[in-house]
Amino acid sequence: MIGLLVNDIEQQEIEYLIKRELEELLMDLDDNRIDRMVKVAMFKRYRILFQLFRRVANEKECLKYMPKKIKNK
Repeated sequence: MIGLLVNDIEQQEIEYLIKRELEELLMDLDDNRIDRMVKVAMFKRYRILFQLFRRVANEKECLKYMPKKIKNK
């Protein structure tokens, strides 16, 4: 395990960046034009980013971005 020391401003910036990426992935996961195999890879990335997000965000924020299962999986 690797430790990481960040100050409050850096934590907020990390939280902001991860939130934007999670939102973009959620939007792309709802896009019907994207192939199912690509969506599976995107969902795996979403889960990894969400795990990182849980480390820097409070519980209320985490609930907004809880991962959902992929349809037709």
